[in-house]
Amino acid sequence: MAKTVIKNGLLIDGNGGEPQEHALVAIEDKKIVYAGSEEGYTLSGDENVVDAKGGTILPGFIDSHVHMMMEFSPIAKRLETPFSFMYYQAAEYLKNTLHAGVTSVRDALGTDLGVKKAVEDGLISGPRLQLSINALTITGGHGDGYTVSGSVQDLLPSNYPGMPHGKCDGVEEVRKKTREMLRAGAEVIKVHATGGVLSATDHPEFTQFSLEELQTIVQEGAFRKGVKVMAHAQGAEGIKNAVKAGIHSIEHGIFIDDEAIEMMLEKGTFLVPTLLAPVAVLETAKDTGMPDTAVEKSKEVIEHHKASIAKAHKAGVKIAMGTDAGVMKHGTNLRELGLMADIGMSPMETIVASTKTAAECLGWEDKVGTLEEGKLADVIVVQGNPLDDIYALADNDTIQVVVKDGKVEKNTLI
Repeated sequence: MAKTVIKNGLLIDGNGGEPQEHALVAIEDKKIVYAGSEEGYTLSGDENVVDAKGGTILPGFIDSHVHMMMEFSPIAKRLETPFSFMYYQAAEYLKNTLHAGVTSVRDALGTDLGVKKAVEDGLISGPRLQLSINALTITGGHGDGYTVSGSVQDLLPSNYPGMPHGKCDGVEEVRKKTREMLRAGAEVIKVHATGGVLSATDHPEFTQFSLEELQTIVQEGAFRKGVKVMAHAQGAEGIKNAVKAGIHSIEHGIFIDDEAIEMMLEKGTFLVPTLLAPVAVLETAKDTGMPDTAVEKSKEVIEHHKASIAKAHKAGVKIAMGTDAGVMKHGTNLRELGLMADIGMSPMETIVASTKTAAECLGWEDKVGTLEEGKLADVIVVQGNPLDDIYALADNDTIQVVVKDGKVEKNTLI
């Protein structure tokens, strides 16, 4: 395979160090073979050369919390949409995500093994996927689509081949349901440890699942396949139960308290803030048919959310970028970096959270997240220097080149 060389740019390699001017990244057979000064690499003349034109060369970004099979829409629209249509929509969502500079994602429920295979086999274009299949939820909890009318309106269809429903109660049901997710191809187990903003019948501070149930989920994942657990956890008690149980990452963390932060630091637990989620609920409520309860809860939690993430960051909790994309439009993922900067993270810290730390959260630090020899060639080029204006990354036109697995997926510099 011919080599691809990206040159004439500022290099931010994802490790958090000083950017390097006049940099070059060389790619061969899907992997990076060189990343550094242009002076340290000799061109042979047979390379495919991409001129960064003074832009910035970065690792592909990683979104640790997405829902690739959905974008929130009114109930009436969901009811009149044929089941299989969601797969064709997902192909567009995947492409939009990749073109936004996100080359890897962790899907937090709703995407099955066939979608991952379609991306890996090249049938559709999209980021590298890590799947949870579906989330475990208690009866009446976040993820149970039961409404006060008595009907059930889940955000996504389930109980079809490859997509078991996640509802379970008690240790033995939890054990079996975890096994069902693993059987369906889960690479990470997702559990709802608290209520949530979009739940019809609960509140973000409501604790869901007992400590024993959460421990059983962790044990099943770890003992059977070495699979870690991610927990939707917004209330303080639910967060602490999840950390005590050995859960790998806390998603959202809206009402995190000092005790929870100390526990997370001790255990090395990751925090995936998804600051964009409640913002998007408020911005899109009218157009997407968000329920009034979700709007009111978003208004209630949004300032708590910012304060909690700021406190956790200041204390040194490991933060991995995640957005909850699907609640908002796919391809708008990099707005999250600006929101992380707003709560006190430096521009470089937001980039590290979206590359190196996110790769560590997914357990993929040996493959992606930094621009280093031997890693997979997930590379992007952005206009200008994002350290000068991190908010510019929210504009997809700023993302000029996207390379995934050594293949150029987008190039507006030609």
